[in-house]
Amino acid sequence: MQDFALFWRNRLLMLKKERQTYILHQVNLHNKVLCTDLSQHMKVSDDTIRRDLNELAQEGRLIKVHGGALSSSFHSTPSDLEEIYSYDKKKIIAQKALRLIKNGMFVITSGGTTILELARSLPPDLQATFVSCSIPAVLEYANHPQCDVIMIGDKVSKNSKFTAGSEAITKIREIKADLCILGINALDIHHGISDNDWDVVQVKKAMTGAAQKLVCLTISEKINTQQPIQVCEACDIDILITELPPESDLLLPYKEAGIQVL
Repeated sequence: MQDFALFWRNRLLMLKKERQTYILHQVNLHNKVLCTDLSQHMKVSDDTIRRDLNELAQEGRLIKVHGGALSSSFHSTPSDLEEIYSYDKKKIIAQKALRLIKNGMFVITSGGTTILELARSLPPDLQATFVSCSIPAVLEYANHPQCDVIMIGDKVSKNSKFTAGSEAITKIREIKADLCILGINALDIHHGISDNDWDVVQVKKAMTGAAQKLVCLTISEKINTQQPIQVCEACDIDILITELPPESDLLLPYKEAGIQVL
């Protein structure tokens, strides 16, 4: 009887570990997770998910918020860049994106860890103007010696460290930039770019129409995934940048859709 009880206790612990590993992977991949989505996917109760999130938050592995959780690395400044999820891949993406930015350009960007790596990597002699609603991105651009920086102001979303609202959207629609560079949460050839934050999506939608070219940055792990709220169709993307070589089979459907892949 004791062996049977020990077996089930170990089995429950293993299931819990598997759940929490999955939760951490999702929150690091998409920056934010919702309790309802997690419970539906893993077919467990909302209470079980909340307990898992509370434990992971107490261990400092994520940030618990109402209805879900946020990535610790995305919403704080890591003491070591290697703490950023898939940092090496994001560094490759940033280096590719740098080739597109020329002197005199007007560039509007979203936020995210890949965008931050791009901002950190800007060459010191670059003379360009960067516009963003992302507070961390604006601070990185402001460190650049010769670039001008414009912060689009409105109410600050504490979850995303992003200014969002009607005033921000109105200001963005007045802009005609050379490039719009988006760090994206999910991309699928049929469902386009999608995200899980309503306020951020509305701002990103405005950004996609505010430039001559739309450039999307993403690690390949986010390709062929979907989040609840659509930002735009895949065909709206002009250039897609991942860490993969352009000839990768994973990217073939996007090339066939007329998207330039770097």
